[in-house]
Amino acid sequence: MADTLGQIPFGGSTRNPFNYDKFEQINRALTTGWLTLEEITQQLNLFGDESQDSYLEGLELAVRMHIEDYLGMPIFPVSYRSYYGLGSLYANPVCLDLPEVSYKDSFNSGGVVINSVKYYNNANPVVITTLSSSAYTYDLTGNKVILPGGMPSDVNTIVTSPIVIEYTVNPNFVQAYPVIKQAALLLLTHLYNNRSETTLSKLQNIPYGVDALLRPYKPLVM
Repeated sequence: MADTLGQIPFGGSTRNPFNYDKFEQINRALTTGWLTLEEITQQLNLFGDESQDSYLEGLELAVRMHIEDYLGMPIFPVSYRSYYGLGSLYANPVCLDLPEVSYKDSFNSGGVVINSVKYYNNANPVVITTLSSSAYTYDLTGNKVILPGGMPSDVNTIVTSPIVIEYTVNPNFVQAYPVIKQAALLLLTHLYNNRSETTLSKLQNIPYGVDALLRPYKPLVM
């Protein structure tokens, strides 16, 4: 058997451990509706009652954000910024793992769009510089950004996390599944009927409730 170990780029074929320092959300849809008012009013038996529409729209937004967070997949595009330290550069080629799992409806259309790759340089005062899109590629099989030529030599060695990637995770097609929407309607019904975080009696989850409906679609990341 041929020895191929020497042909594998150091750090290029693994995502364990992830090599980002931290990441943060930078943009998220906070007004776009997912469940329609018709779906909600039918669920709540509020036929012809429009007096609570603004309240229901607020509940719908909270439910949609919870479903997104629970499943770790966006219903509408969500943008992130991830940071990387100098330790990420000790590889050939440089491979920068993204913390979010990419979802795709085919192998040709990635669920992740890389908006920019930037770095803090050694200028005084420091300047953040944007790399050309030709300087990197996105590996959707490993969910990471690859820089075949490495990072420029003027990367700042004092800034804690001098490399910054901004990217957008596109909506997952799973969000259209009826089972996902039914879980959302169940959760919305609970929030509508229970408008305080306390109760005089202990509430119990119904069989095949929200968690039971969503759990099979929650990804396992190895």
